[in-house]
Amino acid sequence: MRLITRMTPADQKKLHRYLEPQPMEYRRSLYRAGEPINSVYFLESGVASMVCTMQNGQAAEVGTVGNEGMVGLPIVFGDTMAPNDMYIQVPGSALVMPSQTFHKCLQESPSMQAIVLRYAHAMFNQVAQTAACAHFHDIERRACRWLLMTCDRMLTDEFLLTQEFFAMMLGVRRQGVTKVAKTLQDAGLIHYHRGHVKILDRDGLEDRVCECYFVSRQDYDELLGVNGVRGQ
Repeated sequence: MRLITRMTPADQKKLHRYLEPQPMEYRRSLYRAGEPINSVYFLESGVASMVCTMQNGQAAEVGTVGNEGMVGLPIVFGDTMAPNDMYIQVPGSALVMPSQTFHKCLQESPSMQAIVLRYAHAMFNQVAQTAACAHFHDIERRACRWLLMTCDRMLTDEFLLTQEFFAMMLGVRRQGVTKVAKTLQDAGLIHYHRGHVKILDRDGLEDRVCECYFVSRQDYDELLGVNGVRGQ
């Protein structure tokens, strides 16, 4: 919702005519690669994953969207087909509207276009930072980054985090997830049990996290403002 709240009152009113609240269940598919994007989603809570799937079926998370943004960015650039898959990774809620209606609203409002393009800039920066992070930083620091980003977006210290998605996010096998979760749990930073995580020591996670977390957070804050983000 941060994206909508940065818009002018007139633009917010225009969008709210068409937005409908919907629950975002775990593993819900928002769109699939090569298929039409029928709706756009402004997340109120929860986390959606941008997933790239290889021909052999292997999948990797390349970006995430939370309450700072929207799902359906290709519509902003006039594309109607999805370049990748988008799933709900952490359940929550969203405001949803038809993609064609959203595109029309954008065309009618230069001020709305400006805000959404600023968000697209921040999102592209996040994807680039994620790629660099996966290349240069170890699994523990990357895990801390994801946990902190999710905590910021959920505005709570407890949330669902299955081994399947944790492994996809880190690009490791489930055994690697078990190992890093045990390391963080033994250090008293988190409690992780049966797909649920609770942050016990946020400051401790920030001490261990890589620089990428702070770079991405600052990027969104500068472009969209700090409203609704923890740790400020």
